Amino acid sequence: MEEIKSLYKNPNEPIEARVKDLLSRMTLEQKIGQMTQIERRVAAPVAIRDYAIGSILNAGGSAPFQNALSSDWADMVDGFQKLALESELGVPIIYGTDAVHGNNNVYGATIFPHNVGLGATRDADLALKIGAATALEVRASGIHYAFAPCVAVCKDPRWGRCYESYSEDTAIVRKMTSIITGLQGQPPKGHPKGYPFVAGRNNVVACAKHFVGDGGTDKGLNEGNTITSYDELERIHMAPYLDCISQGVSTVMASYSSWNGSKLHGDRYLLTEILKDKLGFKGFVISDWGGLDKIIEPYGSDYRGCISLAINAGIDMVMVPFDYKQFMEELKFLVVSGKILMARIDDAVERILRVKFVAGLFEHPFSDRSLLDIVGCKAHRDLAREAVRKSLVLLKNGKDPRKPLLPLDRKAKRILVTGSHADDLGYQCGGWTATWYGGSGRITVGTTILEAIKEAVGDNTEVIYELKPSTETLSRLDISFAIVAIGEEPYAEFTGDNSELIIPFNGTEVICSVADRIPTLAITISGRPLVLEPQLLEKVDALVAAWLPGSEGGGIADVIFGDFDFVGKLPMTWFKMIEQLPMHTKYNLHDPHYPLGFGLTYTKHMSLD
Repeated sequence: MEEIKSLYKNPNEPIEARVKDLLSRMTLEQKIGQMTQIERRVAAPVAIRDYAIGSILNAGGSAPFQNALSSDWADMVDGFQKLALESELGVPIIYGTDAVHGNNNVYGATIFPHNVGLGATRDADLALKIGAATALEVRASGIHYAFAPCVAVCKDPRWGRCYESYSEDTAIVRKMTSIITGLQGQPPKGHPKGYPFVAGRNNVVACAKHFVGDGGTDKGLNEGNTITSYDELERIHMAPYLDCISQGVSTVMASYSSWNGSKLHGDRYLLTEILKDKLGFKGFVISDWGGLDKIIEPYGSDYRGCISLAINAGIDMVMVPFDYKQFMEELKFLVVSGKILMARIDDAVERILRVKFVAGLFEHPFSDRSLLDIVGCKAHRDLAREAVRKSLVLLKNGKDPRKPLLPLDRKAKRILVTGSHADDLGYQCGGWTATWYGGSGRITVGTTILEAIKEAVGDNTEVIYELKPSTETLSRLDISFAIVAIGEEPYAEFTGDNSELIIPFNGTEVICSVADRIPTLAITISGRPLVLEPQLLEKVDALVAAWLPGSEGGGIADVIFGDFDFVGKLPMTWFKMIEQLPMHTKYNLHDPHYPLGFGLTYTKHMSLD
């Protein structure tokens, strides 16, 4: 009798049998609990135990306390898990976080380049390795679920999430979805198509996002409207999801954006008829943060109507994230009143439980403390440094190509390092680092560009560093060359929407003031192409796009001093004027500064893939 009672707890039973057994034991309230994801700050014992909450997440920057280490996160998540296991059915929670370039919320974790930089590498194997390293560091912190990767195809750099996209080219984005196999592990041959897969305790549940068309909105507006035919939507924006699903991706996140005016969070055709039915996706669809609230306008006018639209459209788990009691009450009312069928609730909960069983959460609900030593380890930082090296794109080398400035002489007598981004780890990492929008200064553990340069040069080389170059320094005649690092302040989502794309902090003027006097290498630290004024391009001797390289600035020094050659190619067309946007490769009649795929090397004057 006991065996029948606990069939769902028996790891030897088939997953689908365990799912159906557990589902059959659940009350409506418990089912709704499983569909509810709440923010860690409201995850009180009563919420987890009595409301049977299925999932907890943290917002960017929401941590147990400032500079909390992986062990502190594991303590917190294990505490939540202990409460979940004390609930009536003992269903474990699944804890999710935005680990979008490493386990970036955790102090001391390895911070990899953002996706736009990885797209410049075109290296699918590198993406897979980064996924595997990220999974280990996420699991070390007790977390089971990474809201990554973003597989948007960014068609307009004015979009504030441009750096979360691997490329404007669908083929490149598809190639880089290999990160999913790194995160979740390699499905065995014959694994059922569309069925979620997680290899074991060293892997995480991944999330392909944001379904669908988030990178194609009009004028690059975040949460905007993608105006296109279904055929174009499928060919350009949906194609990467085919690769994600074929790798067993466990979850898909709906996009805040709209398709021809229809909010994705309420679009049954795309979420159910296409994603689930046509593409055969068997994992769960999760909303974005408060994504349901935005379906009906004006905002907040009809929350019950929003819930009805979203759940009936095919949203399975709802990132509430705070007022879970209201959400659960409204959803229960909609089911009891027949506005949402019990079959739809059962389908959603089946999908959520399937992923929990696949991820091994019933067998291994708690963190594995043996993984703690791997967080920020040398092997992972070396991998991040390799990714930085491969992501760098050389745009110019010498006013006369026959007299290149790079590679730089590491034994030069005296060099100047200057600019807003030369010695700022936070700027170097960009958004989604330590907080949602990122920050400035020593926000985590890593090596700045300045520190990397000092490490790379000879013992007899004097490195002069000034945040802003002084008149006195610029008038000196004994400086061999200057390295000027400029770029964007960190941002995330709508805070990064930018209709001008001018280099901040008077970056153009800083570069020109230095380049007027001293041979100059300019390095741009940005999540996208920025406006390059003609005078900048004329005056500067060499120009490198370094994207948002993350914690390992050593990768930049490795290449500019010639230990490695440049291999990066532009993942996006580098426009000349903002008026040219959006610039699409196939319809590019506007003569860009540099086309998609452009990148110089030391051995060839120009390389274009």
